[in-house]
Amino acid sequence: MAISRQLHSVIDAFGKQGWHCEQIENREVVTSAFEAHHTHIHLHAQAFPNLNSLAVVAESPMTFDEERMPLALELIMRANKQLTLGNFEYDFDRNLVVFRITNLFDKEVYDADIISSMVHCTIAELDRIIPLVGVINRTSNDLLDDLSIPLLLEREDLLPPVPEGAEGEEEEL
Repeated sequence: MAISRQLHSVIDAFGKQGWHCEQIENREVVTSAFEAHHTHIHLHAQAFPNLNSLAVVAESPMTFDEERMPLALELIMRANKQLTLGNFEYDFDRNLVVFRITNLFDKEVYDADIISSMVHCTIAELDRIIPLVGVINRTSNDLLDDLSIPLLLEREDLLPPVPEGAEGEEEEL
């Protein structure tokens, strides 16, 4: 099966960034892996040629016991309320925290800068949430009732460091 122009543009965009990716045979999907600040991230990008769209999904394994699952799901849902693009999910079947972002393109050849931004966004968002769910898992059972998810989401000490130059670029816009 030949790959679509859309997936080919995704593979090219990964190559321009120096990111290794592998195509899944007979599918419009490439997979990759990244070492983020807090976690190892599995990522896949799936082209939907009939819609001219791309979904980028980042995943990281995380399990919760019965007492912690409601807190973890509350964290994920409250984090989603803060997002403009993309969303967090919890995959119960595979015990994964997931971040997904999708974009519709107006051309068959997807813009490499948009693809790169989508990948950076999925990695950054998942890397932002992983230490917070880790706090939930490390909180002792006797303190779980005192754990405030809204306050946990406000913690800045667990945020990954801002890459060099990123702060100045934002101010110039």
